[in-house]
Amino acid sequence: MAAKRIDGKVISAAVLDRCAAEVAALKEKNIEPCLAVILVGEDPASQVYVRNKQRACERIGVRSFTIQLPADTDQQTLLDEVAKLNADPAVHGILCQLPLPRSLDERQLLLAIDPKKDVDAFHPVNVGQITIGSAKLLPCTPAGVMEMLRYEGIEVEGKHCVVLGRSNIVGKPMALLLLQANGTVTICHSRTPNLAAYTRQADILVCAVGKEKLITADMVKPGAVLIDVSINRNAEGKLCGDVDFDPVSEVASAITPVPGGVGPMTIAMLMQNTITAAKQQSGLI
Repeated sequence: MAAKRIDGKVISAAVLDRCAAEVAALKEKNIEPCLAVILVGEDPASQVYVRNKQRACERIGVRSFTIQLPADTDQQTLLDEVAKLNADPAVHGILCQLPLPRSLDERQLLLAIDPKKDVDAFHPVNVGQITIGSAKLLPCTPAGVMEMLRYEGIEVEGKHCVVLGRSNIVGKPMALLLLQANGTVTICHSRTPNLAAYTRQADILVCAVGKEKLITADMVKPGAVLIDVSINRNAEGKLCGDVDFDPVSEVASAITPVPGGVGPMTIAMLMQNTITAAKQQSGLI
């Protein structure tokens, strides 16, 4: 029997409905959650992402605005913009769309954002809070994966969870969140020999490598749950993930498609982080 498709569009819509209700309740207390986005340069993909975030804000009633800076913006100008947003009590969340132009120092930028307004949860203070299990703001993509598992009633506790990828944005925080949910976690990466020996043990397999058809049906444990985080383009130019979807669907019990799987969840959880940040800064949590 083919695996159940875990529909990120449906789950993200449920999260956004919940967020809209939270925003409405905050507005009754005269708190209007606000997200500020900084966009440097004219990267087309970044512009699409920013537009999608603005649409999500409109849908749930969060105020948002974008600060558009030219590609030749210098580091100090960028840091000055961040400082203004940090100091503005009406702004609850700050997001700088990555990647930045190569002339700019991404690490310095992430350090400059107030951790309480860091809705991407990339600041070292928030990373530390995630590590010790006390974070209020969670990285959007891993948090979205956990939301999908909860929505589908997929139990993490006691399961062997294998994470492919060790990036700071997905792989490492994903492993930490699964660990906090009492999963037994293995992290694999580009230097892991005999990858299939690990993937075949996974009850829950999270793929975040960025390599088309990396995971084939013979590498999957029967009945496993497959979460495909990656977005690649195949030879025909179509979007795909790391998992060879159709054959793996015949082995797995549940699987996320690409597109329409984890992708929509990332923006939904960004909205949740913006609301959480507003609550935290207003002394409600």
